[in-house]
Amino acid sequence: EVQLVESGGGLGQPGESLTLSCVASGVDLSGYRMTWVRQAPGKEPEWVSSITRTSVGTTYTDSVKGRFTISRDNAKNTLYLQMNHLKPEDTGVYFCATGWGLPSVADYRGQGTQVTVSS
Repeated sequence: EVQLVESGGGLGQPGESLTLSCVASGVDLSGYRMTWVRQAPGKEPEWVSSITRTSVGTTYTDSVKGRFTISRDNAKNTLYLQMNHLKPEDTGVYFCATGWGLPSVADYRGQGTQVTVSS
């Protein structure tokens, strides 16, 4: 069974940092480009960042450029999202998924981890 399990979410104040992790089992992530997606309450899912299989290429949505860093450790079958200088608008459930961009029904995805940024 394929599982992607996110962790590292929580409550942060504006300006603080959080690091999210996504650990995979039942699938070798080194064969996939990977993506982080977030969904704020009452809103559609929003693509946040994607990374190529060997980390050569990364891309970010404009609102997180310069603040978030996506990375991966294929030896650990793990994807990361380092989030710095958090803003209230970063609040949402963050999901990891295989693929590039918003995941399709064919992609694997986790259940998500809640990130709340509030003073």
